[in-house]
Amino acid sequence: MPKENHTKYAILGLLTTSCRSGYSIKKMIDTSLNHFWKISYGQVYPTLKTLVQEGLAEVDNTNDLDKKEYSITEKGKQELTNWLQLPVEKLSVEKNELLLKLFFSSQLESQSSTFLQLETYEKKLHERLEVYRNIQSSIETYSAHEQDAMYWLITLDYGIKTTLAQIEWCSCTQEKIKKGVKTNE
Repeated sequence: MPKENHTKYAILGLLTTSCRSGYSIKKMIDTSLNHFWKISYGQVYPTLKTLVQEGLAEVDNTNDLDKKEYSITEKGKQELTNWLQLPVEKLSVEKNELLLKLFFSSQLESQSSTFLQLETYEKKLHERLEVYRNIQSSIETYSAHEQDAMYWLITLDYGIKTTLAQIEWCSCTQEKIKKGVKTNE
């Protein structure tokens, strides 16, 4: 069975917002979805083309010949609604380079490199947390009136809480390594 391409649903969902052009869709992906759903710029226009071919989106008439604007069709709204109502089939597996390195860290003569990896990772998590807090502030300040704002904040809350959990995990992991703990406490 072929793997379901959820990118089409991400693009359909973005067409329900103020995003109408490939450029505005990619900009929204880069500033929001990209924190939890990766879509390359090279996927946007082919996906839009497919959505139009399937009757899920349509190209709107614009005066600018170089700029196509899109909108979701009723069929597209129904397709999106149907997908939104389906349960999540499986948990996604995160690719995490730090965890891969930690898994094999017993091969190191000294744990100093492992501590450096954890400290660097934790620093990046703090930077991510700051980005999330800035996005949260922006939504609460400028987009609170948007119909989608509550759901944007819910997904953002997931990112904030998982980032805080990862920061705590980094600290605990460093302590475990210092103590030589080999099992979970």
